[in-house]
Amino acid sequence: MKKRTYKKLYLDDVRTPKSEGWEIVRNYEDFVTWISENGLPDEISFDHDLGREHTVFFMKNGGFENPPNPLNTKFESKTGYDAAKWLCDYCWTNGLPVPTWNVHSANPVGRDNIIQIMENFEKKLNY
Repeated sequence: MKKRTYKKLYLDDVRTPKSEGWEIVRNYEDFVTWISENGLPDEISFDHDLGREHTVFFMKNGGFENPPNPLNTKFESKTGYDAAKWLCDYCWTNGLPVPTWNVHSANPVGRDNIIQIMENFEKKLNY
C-alpha cells in the first residue's frame, strides 16, 4: 500500500518557507487553482499582501507603526484574506473540514483579519 503524502500549501508572493515539503502558490488565482486541481491540503500557511499593490498600500498608510485595515480599500488583485474567504466557502459547499492553518503575514491587520475569518468559520462548524 502506498503511503499517503502530507500536503502543505504556502501562499506568499515573495517568500519561501524555511522548512521543506511545501507547495508554493504566489497569488489568489494560483491558490484557488491548486486546491481545485489537487483537493484540500493538510496544512495551509497564509500571507496577506500578495503583490506590490498591497505592500505599497500598507506602507503608505501607516505601515507597522499604525497599520491600516486592508478591508477598508479596494484592491485590483486579491489578498490572502480573499483566499481565506474562498477556502471557507469551498469547505462549506463541499462539506469538508478546514485544514490546519496558520498565518505568516508581516501585515498585522491583514493577519488578524485572516485569523478572524478562519476562527469564525471554525466556530460555525463547531470545531
